[in-house]
Amino acid sequence: MSSRAGYFRGGWLGVALGLCLVAPLAAADVPEASGEWRRMAPLPEARTEVSVATDGERIFLAGGFLQAGEDSATAPRTLFVYDPADDRWESLTELPRGVNHAGFEYHDGRLYLIAGYDEASFTPIDAFHIYDLDADEWRQGPSLPTPRGALATAVLDGRIHAIGGTTHGREDVGAHEAYDPQRDEWTERAALPTPRNHHRAAAIDGRIVVLAGRDDTTFRLTTNEIYLPAEDRWEEGAPVPTGRSGVAVAVLDGWVYLFGGETFTPERRTFDEAERYHPAEDRWERLPAMPTARHGLDAAAVAGAIYVIAGGPEAGFAFSDVNERLVPEE
Repeated sequence: MSSRAGYFRGGWLGVALGLCLVAPLAAADVPEASGEWRRMAPLPEARTEVSVATDGERIFLAGGFLQAGEDSATAPRTLFVYDPADDRWESLTELPRGVNHAGFEYHDGRLYLIAGYDEASFTPIDAFHIYDLDADEWRQGPSLPTPRGALATAVLDGRIHAIGGTTHGREDVGAHEAYDPQRDEWTERAALPTPRNHHRAAAIDGRIVVLAGRDDTTFRLTTNEIYLPAEDRWEEGAPVPTGRSGVAVAVLDGWVYLFGGETFTPERRTFDEAERYHPAEDRWERLPAMPTARHGLDAAAVAGAIYVIAGGPEAGFAFSDVNERLVPEE
């Protein structure tokens, strides 16, 4: 068994066994919402632990693992772009280095690739690469102050926020640093109250919502923490109905959508749950389940629909090329 597979199947699982287990919240307490799923053009490669970003018209996908054997993988460098209007994928460019579990954001004509794990390993890095879409050029930006993988990122008020994740020694951190493109520098912000990894962040209504994830006690965090930039502080939101890690999020019409995930305790499984959170009203709704349960996926919203892409259909080391679209109904 490779070190990569061992991370999922041995290391984390061994830590989790015997520790407290967190069960999902009661489904009866969460109202249901409507929506329709549809299978779309698959990603050209089956990947997991990917990162996506959108400019509002196209979806960009970078990084992750590409299967090389039963228990081994490579770090693919092809950056793909998807056009939802044509339901078509194309290769756009090559990454400067292979990464997995990385942050990936779009802002003002540029793509930002933030930290993650190096190549096909689980070694946290501080690399920060910026791709100018018009010039078709990469440049190396200032290093992230805290190297980490399995972090969460979001763009708020023109700044790229890097939140939480796992640094050297597999230590979960609450580190929160923001990059200002105008000054080309990172600054420290209020730390995430609950250090964790395999969580996700979304910017909405002038705030950043950070959902789910795992720490050294559980794979199924229900934690919902919200960052208020004007006060540089965090507050708690209504807990996630179904705790899990390795999730995807997207923002659409005042809601934060949360998809998929995995756990290893009390059973080894992936999740098909699709839920959404309304920050202004601090409440959750449950949506129709994803057609394909998976973790290590990512999602983006374009033109009233959400595209949920790639990820492993089995907990741990698994891969898919799945691209499923959700059109929520009001």
